[in-house]
Amino acid sequence: MSKKEKVVQLTKTERAALESYLSHGKKNARTLTRARILLLLDEGYKIPAISQLLRVARATIYKLRQKYQSKLYAQMVDLIQDAPRSGRPVEFDSKVEAQVTMIACSDPPEGSGRWTLHMIADKLVKLEVTDSISHESVRQLLKKTG
Repeated sequence: MSKKEKVVQLTKTERAALESYLSHGKKNARTLTRARILLLLDEGYKIPAISQLLRVARATIYKLRQKYQSKLYAQMVDLIQDAPRSGRPVEFDSKVEAQVTMIACSDPPEGSGRWTLHMIADKLVKLEVTDSISHESVRQLLKKTG
């Protein structure tokens, strides 16, 4: 091992957490691969061997090793999870769809003749069904259910 290459040395607790993560339940393939990378690095495998064995880019291994060495994560599971991605937000679940429909079918508030998209969106946030929702998202949900 060269002097430049830093070693990953997992504690017994970290190793147990990763092994438990690998053996229980359904997981995202990327997180499973990251857990395997850390375990193989701890066992002393070289980066080219891990790259070939797991069919991942060397840069992936370097970045994960660097992330581990930064010690910014209290739990190993947090270290291997995907970071939030930019782009299109996650679709609203059936709970939000049901609430939109229930509100739209209910009597409008005092002083209003009907529910507007903005009023429904405000009511969803007020009821803490979702953190935020646009009137356009409300329109799309109503169109989908109606």
